[in-house]
Amino acid sequence: MTNPTSTIPSSDYHIPVLFHETMQYLNIHPEGVYVDATFGGGGHSRGILSKLGPKGRLIAFDQDADAKNNLPNDERIVFIPENFKYLQRFLRLHKINQVDGVLADLGVSSHQFDEGTRGFSTRFDGPFDMRMDQRQTRTAAQVIESLSETELHKMFEQYGEVTNSKTLAKHIVDNRKHVKLNTVQDFKTLIAPVVKGNPNKYWAQVFQAIRIVVNEEMEVLSDFLAQLPEVIKPGGRAVIITFHSIEDRMVKNAFKVAPEEENPSNPFLSNPREKVWEIITKKPVMASDKEMKENNRSRSAKLRAAERV
Repeated sequence: MTNPTSTIPSSDYHIPVLFHETMQYLNIHPEGVYVDATFGGGGHSRGILSKLGPKGRLIAFDQDADAKNNLPNDERIVFIPENFKYLQRFLRLHKINQVDGVLADLGVSSHQFDEGTRGFSTRFDGPFDMRMDQRQTRTAAQVIESLSETELHKMFEQYGEVTNSKTLAKHIVDNRKHVKLNTVQDFKTLIAPVVKGNPNKYWAQVFQAIRIVVNEEMEVLSDFLAQLPEVIKPGGRAVIITFHSIEDRMVKNAFKVAPEEENPSNPFLSNPREKVWEIITKKPVMASDKEMKENNRSRSAKLRAAERV
């Protein structure tokens, strides 16, 4: 068990959520090899490094070029400037077949919300962009300009739980041809007539939905989860922190035992599928009241952990 009073490594860039819980559930061995799939501000990575011995190794992934500026001066860490959907590919390139644990914190870094140059923030004006990886081609503006009314409706409803998602989608399609969507303010002006309820909450839900689609977050998570059984060695741990109900459900289902499959030679018999994970967290772990007060962004965080059988 980690010491809950120990200092959480944090910076202006990002405060790591559920830090002590993450360290506890990863069950770090000093000689082990671990992956931080979402390096960000490096808070969780510094925690892992503090528990590793001289022979331990940490492989850190982050597609956001800004994250590299947060790397500690530590020869035990290897930084891979790529999306974690390429987990297995890059581990193999570094001659690593299996690791002792993988962490993924699927939240957006505070840094990205707190400055306007990338278009993630609803509070500052800036390019209507939202790409985590600047090498990608499709921006938030292009998503809003190109999706059909049905696709926009589905995006806002599924990924933002926007109350009037159908009305919002129709309004965008009816009016987008008359405006240029170069900036965040251009988009907010476009949809201002249909904003419902608390404007700040509404903006947050709408922007979340667009960000998820721009960065193909659900497809990436699905690819990543499918690789974990091969990447993590028996007895190793997977710890995933989600911030959206769809993400949490995907992680929960990935850790479940698959149902029995029909025996092709005898339809009256079924073959039990191999048990891949031992679930450690029967229910998702949430932030404490203290953490929620100190870091508002931890309110929607849910941690699930499982051990490779």
